[in-house]
Amino acid sequence: MENNSRREFIKNASLLTGFTIVSNTVLGKKFGHIAPSDKLNIAGIGVGGIGSRNLNNMKTENIVALCDVDWKYAGKTFNTYPKAQRFKDWRKMFDEIGNSIDAVMVATPDHTHAGVTAHAITLGKHTYTQKPLTHNVYESRLLTKLAKQYGVATQMGNQGNSFDWCREIAEWIQSDAIGEVYEVHCWTNRPIWPQGLMKPKEGMSIPKDLDWNLFLGPAEHREYNSVYTPWNWRGWYDFGTGALGDMACHIMDPIYWALNLKYPTKVNGSSTLSNLYSPPHAEIVKYTFPARPETGKVKMPEVDVYWYDGGLLPDRPEELAPGTMMGDPDGGIIFIGKKGKIMTGCYGMNATLLPVENMKDFKKPTPWIPRVKGGNGDIWKTDAHEQDWIRAAKESTENRTETSSNFQFSGPFNEMVVMGVLAVRLQGLNRELLWDGENMRFTNINPNDEIKVVTVDEFHVTDGHPKFNRQSITLNAEQAAKEWINKPYKNGFSLPEMPK
Repeated sequence: MENNSRREFIKNASLLTGFTIVSNTVLGKKFGHIAPSDKLNIAGIGVGGIGSRNLNNMKTENIVALCDVDWKYAGKTFNTYPKAQRFKDWRKMFDEIGNSIDAVMVATPDHTHAGVTAHAITLGKHTYTQKPLTHNVYESRLLTKLAKQYGVATQMGNQGNSFDWCREIAEWIQSDAIGEVYEVHCWTNRPIWPQGLMKPKEGMSIPKDLDWNLFLGPAEHREYNSVYTPWNWRGWYDFGTGALGDMACHIMDPIYWALNLKYPTKVNGSSTLSNLYSPPHAEIVKYTFPARPETGKVKMPEVDVYWYDGGLLPDRPEELAPGTMMGDPDGGIIFIGKKGKIMTGCYGMNATLLPVENMKDFKKPTPWIPRVKGGNGDIWKTDAHEQDWIRAAKESTENRTETSSNFQFSGPFNEMVVMGVLAVRLQGLNRELLWDGENMRFTNINPNDEIKVVTVDEFHVTDGHPKFNRQSITLNAEQAAKEWINKPYKNGFSLPEMPK
């Protein structure tokens, strides 16, 4: 398998000694260069939550515009950048001041990532888009191709990717520290927001500072309810991707990188009660990836990668001493190779061989993957990930050293993540699903296959007696899968055409 962007990053990063470029604000947008002494003009889109932190890590530049559908939620960020122009609709922002914007930071809910990002790219804007990169598989493929076509600097907001841990794990594995890896287990403590929810029966009055229609964007219209936003959107399929979409882009990143993965060939999902509207409380997803070419000093055989969330955990390694936590409180990874095991915490932090005593005689390989400036610090206190994107945006397209989570890497990675969401939604087929990654389709779902999906799940106790009401809808599985892979846009929103 080829991963040209990642290989070019490794090849070129060590050659980077400085910038020899000039400002596009002087020479015109088509040149696509900005001198390092000049500042990017950055617009933040979705700035009430994590977007505010991203912008803080970009404050070396000019924050010229802020866009959010909820001005109350975004109020603190507005106050931080009083000179920035304010918008609710990103389309209006681009129409009115697009020519003065060099780059955009996108941290909206998942279902609007792709629309904002795709249009920004077609306007020649460098883009930093929060994880998960997109809401579905098709959108990830679209952004991957658009970024390549337009030559802009890109970065998915999985900040652990710029830290030394990912690189160290890749070096350990590719130097044959534990032999050929044939199985990996990873987990998270998420969700920390409500999931497994039923659709509200009644609407509420829309808060005066919220543009509800703009929040819905391309999603199907429904009445406003406070269970949807500003925080709980992750727990609704129409807006978010649940715990898997939220955290796998962090936790699976070292796996995807170290094992040189791309598209899985098989996937199987299981969970607590799944319904039509909201991801389950807890789930397990098994991905199977085909053998890949030898990387470094180790062969890359077929590998099974297991994901757990909602408090579920893999079996405890027998090499781990009693009383010792697997990973850390936020999650972790266990790599199983033919010669040994590696355990890490969330984000791939604090990697150790198992048993831990093996670290005494372990000679770490000489680092060969270039590090990102600031990537050895506290993940919540450094700006390494954002600043590396800014660095790339100031380089010419022809001579740029791409960020390591640029869309040529993070696009296919995100396809894998959100495809796992589909495996859980399709578990009613009672089979391991075969995935054709190149063509973005399951190959063993038949035209007449059906799945039953819960739409009502009620339980009440009256006079000490339980009353239970569970209802389902029957869906054509093939049609449902197609729609979940490439969900139609509504309410006048659209995506650019897929490049050939």
